[in-house]
Amino acid sequence: MRTSALHQQRARTGMLFSAPAFLLVAAFLGLPIYQAMYYSMTKWDGIVSKWIGPDTFIREFKSPIFWRVLENNALLLLAVPVAIIVPMGIAYMLNEKVVGWKFFRTIYFLPTAISWVVIGMVSLRFFAQQGLLNDLLKGFGLGFIHTDLLSSERGALVAVGITFIWSMVGTNSIIFLTGMATLDMSLNEAARMDGANSLRIFWNITLPQLKRFIQFSFIITVISAFTALFSLIFVMTGGGPGFGTTTLEFFVYQSAFSRGNFGMGAMLGVILFFIMAILGSAQLLLIRNKE
Repeated sequence: MRTSALHQQRARTGMLFSAPAFLLVAAFLGLPIYQAMYYSMTKWDGIVSKWIGPDTFIREFKSPIFWRVLENNALLLLAVPVAIIVPMGIAYMLNEKVVGWKFFRTIYFLPTAISWVVIGMVSLRFFAQQGLLNDLLKGFGLGFIHTDLLSSERGALVAVGITFIWSMVGTNSIIFLTGMATLDMSLNEAARMDGANSLRIFWNITLPQLKRFIQFSFIITVISAFTALFSLIFVMTGGGPGFGTTTLEFFVYQSAFSRGNFGMGAMLGVILFFIMAILGSAQLLLIRNKE
């Protein structure tokens, strides 16, 4: 009886001390989410709102532009495996301390030290019609391959995808280097003594031990693909040509601030919130199932 009473007292004390933090979270997160849900069902110009109801969602789901925007997001997800595999290979080579590894480490980590706006400006100059990419092609005697990726819808999306991959190289390389620093190197030495080559050691020994870090990198990269590309798209393409590079995140900005339709912006924000919640839950479920 005395033990039970002690547990109840501790529970009450814990709830009492947790109450201020809970109220702060409710005030700074719960209230804005509730407001977004409410305004997503209104016609709102930022000052005056008129209640419409769930028809706003039904109308948007029937819009071909909305599905085009979601298609852009889905296509950018194809860059996620590349944004993980390339940094993993880089981290492996740096961990093996190949010739010039300190210099290359600085180069690969460079995107992590600069803002996404700067990355977007560099990419804009690189992929432009008179940009560095065409100059490099001319330098290698391939001037007949004259690219202008930013002038076409699919080409601009490819340019954004390549830039996104480059921007994630530094972050994911750090994640994998950290993981490789925790590996049990005695397993590698034992495998080498048994005659295993580097590729076999990496595939059968190193990779399984990096499972946690791969999962973390995957989650970070997917979240970035949905919620961190605004700066790149704003600087590089402005969402164009047409809606060729407009993602759901950028569509929220266009609807609310470019067109003044804050109700639609709130609705798109709610949709993005639920998409991220579903993806996050699916990733956590996948991780738990593997465990």
